[in-house]
Amino acid sequence: MGEMESYKVMLNGPAPWGFRLQGGKDFSMPLSISRLTPGGKAAQAGVGVGDWVLYIDGESTGTMTHIEAQNRIRACGDRLCLTLSRAQNHLGKPQKICQTNLEGKTFYSKKDKPLCKSHAFSHV
Repeated sequence: MGEMESYKVMLNGPAPWGFRLQGGKDFSMPLSISRLTPGGKAAQAGVGVGDWVLYIDGESTGTMTHIEAQNRIRACGDRLCLTLSRAQNHLGKPQKICQTNLEGKTFYSKKDKPLCKSHAFSHV
């Protein structure tokens, strides 16, 4: 299992922040970044697709539902502070996650990574 490298970003508003969330306690998976707007605030700050959102403005996301996280982000106003983590493999490169849009679909978890059915059962 890889190490977790955490980092913080401060995004200056107003919204849009330039990212989409997936997961939450109600989905039994960690909150993570599922999509970035090219050239958006989050992308410019170095946020990556697949990065886990650990804290939103200092509040742990460990027990947050998806909607609670969205509401917390909306409540931030003109400054959003995120603490995120990036899983690292033994070579120090970010691990790949499934790039399939899993919104509204059944997903599978393999080594704590959300995957679509075809990627979850592939032997790659």
